[in-house]
Amino acid sequence: MKELKKALGSQIQKIRKQKKFTQEKLAELIGIEVPSLSNIETGKYAPSIETLQKLSEVLDVKPWEFYYFNELTESEMKQELIKALDNNQKLLKILYNFYKSIEN
Repeated sequence: MKELKKALGSQIQKIRKQKKFTQEKLAELIGIEVPSLSNIETGKYAPSIETLQKLSEVLDVKPWEFYYFNELTESEMKQELIKALDNNQKLLKILYNFYKSIEN
């Protein structure tokens, strides 16, 4: 659970910085104290559902985006796709048809 809180907090911080909010401004807009936001971003505490909803609204992201922290490298994506395609003919056909439809 500790690693999940850290990953979630890190993602919230990343999105906050991308949206160019200071901790002070974001805390004010969502109605919590700056130390509380800091504790969320460092993974010390997890945000409540209400706080997560407010973060989502103010930062203009879907709530699930806060949990999208398992980004893969290009090499990892290729390996995962190759493995999936080797085991699934239907997926292979779908992806091939999609590829052909966007190919120049």
